Amino acid sequence: MENPYIKQFPDLMSGKKIMYVHGFLSSGQSGTVKMLQDLMPNATFVAEDIPVHPEEGMEMLLKLQETEKPDLIIGTSMGGMYTEMLKGTDRILVNPAFEMGNTMSSMTGKQEFQNPRKDGVNELMVTKGLIKEYRDITERCFQNITPEEQARVYGLFGDKDPLVHTFDLFHEHYPNAIRFHGEHRLIDKVAFHYLCPVIRWIDDKQNGKERPIVYIDFDALHDSYWKATSSMHKAYEMLIEYYNVYIVASAPTNDHEYMAKVQTWVEEYLSTPAYNHILFTNQKNLLYGDYFIDPHPAEDFMGTTIEYGSDEFKTFEESGTFVARLGGHEQRGSQTVPLPHFHFSLPRKKFFPAQGEISNCLSRYFSIGR
Repeated sequence: MENPYIKQFPDLMSGKKIMYVHGFLSSGQSGTVKMLQDLMPNATFVAEDIPVHPEEGMEMLLKLQETEKPDLIIGTSMGGMYTEMLKGTDRILVNPAFEMGNTMSSMTGKQEFQNPRKDGVNELMVTKGLIKEYRDITERCFQNITPEEQARVYGLFGDKDPLVHTFDLFHEHYPNAIRFHGEHRLIDKVAFHYLCPVIRWIDDKQNGKERPIVYIDFDALHDSYWKATSSMHKAYEMLIEYYNVYIVASAPTNDHEYMAKVQTWVEEYLSTPAYNHILFTNQKNLLYGDYFIDPHPAEDFMGTTIEYGSDEFKTFEESGTFVARLGGHEQRGSQTVPLPHFHFSLPRKKFFPAQGEISNCLSRYFSIGR
């Protein structure tokens, strides 16, 4: 159910089914499931309690996958380990615990479940035998991986995870290994800023949807001290909800370290949503897209340019909001909503301060829906 008081993505995975695979000592009734339902109110969620013994757990999950036929499977921690083996479905593994035997070695003895289970069991005994069962099941991971399977799977890894460190192991088998700013648990902040953009890529691919392209010149993102410009994050997250956004930076032949610095900066300030969305070029005019936010617009760019830093677009938020309105969206409270009865098509042209029509465009489009 849609909630006007929290940020939601009603169009994300709308009408589709998501299967959630929980972590160790959790259950299908965890708060994570409710949190994901709130974020994607028009998707259907399937989440069941996983049996304690891994052989039984794997058998149950395979049957659930076959019966429910989910469009996407999301697994966290231990659930990420299981999810890797549920081949044939698009999957996201969040901090997957591929080394469960080692992870559980410090947990021997009586343990309590963190969430209620349908069978009423609220504790279990972690023994050396159970640890061996998990060590044995993890040896089945990463088998018979085809190029098609590699394209289906994304791994998300918290850069401050104190429990699981399997980024390198995952990356040996799957190319889409992505770090995010966070720890082990999938909290709402992580889901909103990092998980949902990846789900959007998968959803678009399944739907055959190609979003309009927005290029942002790297120099528009930072100041002279390489600090993020004011309101950059807010505008960027508004844009990626409706556009395919790429960061564009120069590729100086005599300064190879510059490109590495750009990638490090983007990973630090934009993180997961900018994964594989950086373009290095010395010929911006050769890029073809819909919009380009740029302090120094290329004369021959085959799209609509917005001169960042000009009188009309002094801040990143002004630039981003204008592009969103050109696409028929505006921010209202916590939601970005379509503008009703508004269809606007621009010929490919440049927006410079010298053009008298810019103020008319701004007053017209920024007043709609107010």
